[in-house]
Amino acid sequence: MHKRILAVVVLLLLSCSMLLAQDQKTMSDHDMSDMPGMGNGGSAHAMHSMESRQMDMGPHMKMTALRDLKPGDQERADRVAAAARRAAEKYTDYKAALADGYKIFLPNVPQKQYHFTNYWYAFEAGRRFNPDHPTSLLYEKHGEDYKLIGVMYTAAKDASEEELDARIPLSIAQWHAHVNLCLPAADKHEQPLAPNPQFGLRGSITTKDACDAARGRFLPQVFGWMVHVYPFEQKPEDVWSVAPQMHGHGD
Repeated sequence: MHKRILAVVVLLLLSCSMLLAQDQKTMSDHDMSDMPGMGNGGSAHAMHSMESRQMDMGPHMKMTALRDLKPGDQERADRVAAAARRAAEKYTDYKAALADGYKIFLPNVPQKQYHFTNYWYAFEAGRRFNPDHPTSLLYEKHGEDYKLIGVMYTAAKDASEEELDARIPLSIAQWHAHVNLCLPAADKHEQPLAPNPQFGLRGSITTKDACDAARGRFLPQVFGWMVHVYPFEQKPEDVWSVAPQMHGHGD
């Protein structure tokens, strides 16, 4: 039963990522050049702030709010990004990741990003932050090969924003979590990509009462807090961008 529930959760997460990818494309098609702070003098941090806050919408996703940049925040974030790059560089060949205990999450399900997860590091991340031990490595699949593009760090479900900020400054990175998930009852077989679904992270059901009425199983939060880092990118706003992680969410 536990494996069945997990499989349903993952399928619903994947369907949600496809919808968010469409939303992000729509956003990117708009001309933002005349928005305040987006001219030639606008900072990269301001652009990142605006894009990230626009992603923080909907009843099934919660994200940490971007805080004001404090002295030392950028340096702390840069150290995490450097550690993420060092950790990732060892696994440009995905076979090295497999040999070191990383396992491909749902290898037979087509995804924008494939998560190679080290479950011991996930256990460790629930208790303390070690930037040298990313919970997951993020790959794009090209034929039979995988291209490494980033890493994912995790934290416990009940981690406070202060705890998350201590790991990676919330002025730089936004952590996210999937929330308000209603799983269908065993005798209901609504497809995750069906139009106007009731269940899942695209579903109309967002409260426990409504989920109970539909004979579903309500999960206030699915998995713990997550944040993706793309340490091979050249611009800081791309290293910490929320757009790729929304495009390829299967975590």
